[in-house]
Amino acid sequence: MDTEIIQVVDPEKESSVNSEENLGDLEEEEACFQDIVLLLEHGIAHDDLKRLKAAGINTIKGVQMTIRKKLSEIKGFDDAKIDRIKNACKKISLANGFTTALDVVDQRKQIFKLTTGSQQLDKLLGGGIESMAITEVFGEFGTGKTQLSHTLCVTAQMPGHNGYIGGRVIFIDTEHTFRPDRLRPIADRFNLDQTTVLDNVLYARAYNSEHQYELLDNVVEKLHEEAGLFKLLIVDSVMALFRVDYCGRGEIAVRQQKLGQMMSRLQKISEEYNIAVFMTNQITSDLNNLEQPDVQKPVGGNILAHASTTRICFHKNVKGNRIAKVYDSPELEECEVAFAITSGGIDDVKDVD
Repeated sequence: MDTEIIQVVDPEKESSVNSEENLGDLEEEEACFQDIVLLLEHGIAHDDLKRLKAAGINTIKGVQMTIRKKLSEIKGFDDAKIDRIKNACKKISLANGFTTALDVVDQRKQIFKLTTGSQQLDKLLGGGIESMAITEVFGEFGTGKTQLSHTLCVTAQMPGHNGYIGGRVIFIDTEHTFRPDRLRPIADRFNLDQTTVLDNVLYARAYNSEHQYELLDNVVEKLHEEAGLFKLLIVDSVMALFRVDYCGRGEIAVRQQKLGQMMSRLQKISEEYNIAVFMTNQITSDLNNLEQPDVQKPVGGNILAHASTTRICFHKNVKGNRIAKVYDSPELEECEVAFAITSGGIDDVKDVD
């Protein structure tokens, strides 16, 4: 990786985000976050907007993503009021109904990609961790999942390709593996200020699966309050607490339902606020594979498989080298690359004479 001195987002000095050369890009990005305050112009009462925000719905797109049953649970929301709100959103929304594939190409120009710290791993991912998508990395312990999480905490703050200006990070920790001091040598590797890097990571510890889901309300609130500043949401790991909370006979169906609700929320968050969602996952033995009983597969079943946009498997080969392999993706080819874990985070494997 290129280690020339670069700029990092500083919350004390918003110049890194609001500089003149980047202001136009930021205004264009914020235009996508259509605040529900726009509903006032269409006869929706201010008190109803407060109730929507209390339910974690802050944007026009957020209303469109919410089913009527969920809206009906809001105090004072009957069918008639929901109809008025939904119809008003149709009039305001920048995206209604069908569009052409060519228009979708233009819309996807908003997407950015975060470097992993390894050029080879970035190449495998088609440029890096993608926004408006969920990237899942799974594998056994010691393969580098959490190390990548820590590396991304730093690289997400760095300016990148296609005008990406860097941004802040939200980290949800379910296994108590987050180590802020790990970010210091990674920041040094990229010549970034350690204090600024740490200050740009918003951290929360989740203690059970319900708490993990509830924290997403806080995530939405922060993304709305500081629209466009947060670029990455990390969940490390996504399944750990669900496996503990739902382990009895007959609880799998309930677990999968709750998991599906959380994954749906993560999908909507990634699209509504144009951020990258990165999550790590555990593995289990594939008991259905009688020919290869030692084959490992990610935990979470079809719910997680369908919700994740891109799935990457981390493992070690016979030489002990760490390998990343595309497991499932709508656009990436099936291949694998080697990567290394260094004091400065995830990096390329150095050639050894």
